[in-house]
Amino acid sequence: MKFTKAQNIQLLAALLNCKVKGDVDQCASGINEIHMVEHGDIVFVDHPKYYQKALLSAATIIIIPEELPFPEGKSLLVHPKPFDAFNFLLKHFAAEQTLKDAWIHESAKVYPNVYLGKNVCIEENCVIHAGAHIADHTHLESGVIIGPNSVIGHDAFYYKKKPEGYDRLISSGGVHLESNVEIGALCTIDRGVTGVTRIGKGTKIDNQVHIGHDTQIGTNTLIAAGCGISGCVEIGNNVTIWGQVGMASGVKVHDHAVILGQSGVTKNVPEGAEYFGTPAGPSKDKYTELVYLRNQVKN
Repeated sequence: MKFTKAQNIQLLAALLNCKVKGDVDQCASGINEIHMVEHGDIVFVDHPKYYQKALLSAATIIIIPEELPFPEGKSLLVHPKPFDAFNFLLKHFAAEQTLKDAWIHESAKVYPNVYLGKNVCIEENCVIHAGAHIADHTHLESGVIIGPNSVIGHDAFYYKKKPEGYDRLISSGGVHLESNVEIGALCTIDRGVTGVTRIGKGTKIDNQVHIGHDTQIGTNTLIAAGCGISGCVEIGNNVTIWGQVGMASGVKVHDHAVILGQSGVTKNVPEGAEYFGTPAGPSKDKYTELVYLRNQVKN
C-alpha cells in the first residue's frame, strides 16, 4: 500500500509509541509485507529466523522487536509487537484512502445479484455472471469473464497465532485481472495483503480454483478445476496446471511448465518441466518410482 504522502519515521514512531534506531529523517512511501516490499516501504519481522531477510530486503524501515545492526540506508522501529504495530499502521493509513463507487464500462455485462465493492474498475466487454462478488480494489481489464458465484478480492488467509487465538493480518491490497482472463464458477481469488494479486493476459481458470494472496500468474496459463494455490506463488507464462494440484506458499513455476493432476508442488519447477506426484518431481522419475514400488510389492 502506498501512502498519499511520504511519512517521516519520527511521526511513525510517535503513532506506535516506539523507539527509532537509525536516520531520524528517514521517510517511508508505503507499507508492504515481505514478499511484495519495495524501496521506501515499511516491513515488519517478528521472528529471529527472518530478521536477516527483512534487514536485507528492499524495505527502508523495518519494524522489529529488538535492536540489531542494520545496513546503511535503513532504519528500525523497535517495537515489542511488530505484527500488531504493522496492523495498526495498515488501519491508520487505509482510513486515508479515497474510496469510490465501482466504475463500469457501458459495454460490460453485469448479471443480477452481483456485488461490486469500492474502487472497482470494470473495462469494456467484461462479463460478470450472477452471484459473483467483486471486492474493493479490483481491476478487470477488457474482455474478462467471471463465472457464477466466484469471489474476487476476499481477504488474505494470513494469521499470527497468539495465546488467545489467531489474529488476522489486515488486507489492504487488491486484485488485477488482465485482458481476456476467464475465471470459472465458484472460484476464489484473494487480494494482496498490501500489494496486488495479478493474473496475466489470456489466462484461463476452471471452476472451483483457489488463488492465494499476492500470487502472480503470467500470460496464457491454464489452471484446471479443483486446484489450490497458496499465497505468494509465482507462476510463469504458458504454464499448464491440471486438476486438483496443490501448491505451497512461495514456490515458483517457470514458463511452459506442466503440472500433472493431483500433484503437490513444494519446490520450484524449472522452465518447460513436466512434474507429477507428491511431493512433485520430474514425471519420468516419479513414474520410475511407481514401477519400482509396484515390483517390490509383487516380489
